Formats: sequence, structure tokens, C-alpha cells
Amino acid sequence: MSIIAIPSMGNGGLNDEMSPRFGRCASFTFVEVENNEIKAVKTVPNHAADAMGGAGVQATQIIGNNGANAIIVGFLGPNAASGLNALNIQIFQAPNKAITIKEVMNLYIEGKLKTISTSNVASHYGMGGGRGMGGRGMGGRGQGMGRGNQP
Repeated sequence: MSIIAIPSMGNGGLNDEMSPRFGRCASFTFVEVENNEIKAVKTVPNHAADAMGGAGVQATQIIGNNGANAIIVGFLGPNAASGLNALNIQIFQAPNKAITIKEVMNLYIEGKLKTISTSNVASHYGMGGGRGMGGRGMGGRGQGMGRGNQP
């Protein structure tokens, strides 16, 4: 028997879409597989999703605490990869496209997913880049008082 963890976009389950973001996913779907058949499905919220930092490490603890032997990921940072390796959890790379949990589990059962052992993105990848006004400046309009002609 194997328990495979998959980051989920919503509340989890076989019909939910897989989240490409490991540490910042909304939930995890845990799928129990025996003799190449899905036997049970459990969902767990990812309380690390909104963490200021360390979301990948906290998410790794959720995976370990729920008895997973393997995980299927899209993007995985170095701290999370290190934690998963320390727990001897096998890491599989998901296809780089929108896919449901059931579809990715079928690929896993068919042996069509490659294993990875290291991160595939840099630290803090899933934190978002933001699109605010910072960095644009004010165009150099110079609204100062001036200093006059001092000798």
C-alpha cells in the first residue's frame, strides 16, 4: 500500500485540480493506492499556505504527519525538497499543465511520472512577484524649493 500526497487548488479530492505550488496550495489530497487501485482518498487543509515564510517546510510536515510515502508536485523549492528527502518521501514531477488529481493519479499508477530528488524552483518561488507601483518613481518632476544662487 502507498499513500500519495498531491497539492490541491481547492478543498481537495479526486475531481479537484492539482495545484502547481507545493507550499502555498490550498489543501493536500492523500490517495491510498493498493495493487494499482485507488482505495481511499483523504483531504487536509494546508495551514501553511498563508505563512509569512517557511511554507514549504510546514507543508512538508503536513505530508509526513499524514503518512505519505510519495508526493506528486509541480513546483518544489529547495527547503521543501530537502525536508521531503529527509523523510524518505519519493517525489514525482507532475506534467506542466492544468490537471485534475484523478488524472495525475492515473499517470502515477501507469508509471508515467518521472521522479525528482531536488528542487525545481528557487526559494520563495510561490510567494508572488506583486505588481504594485514600486520601482516606477515619480518621473523626476523635482518639486523641491531650490537653493538659489549662493556664492
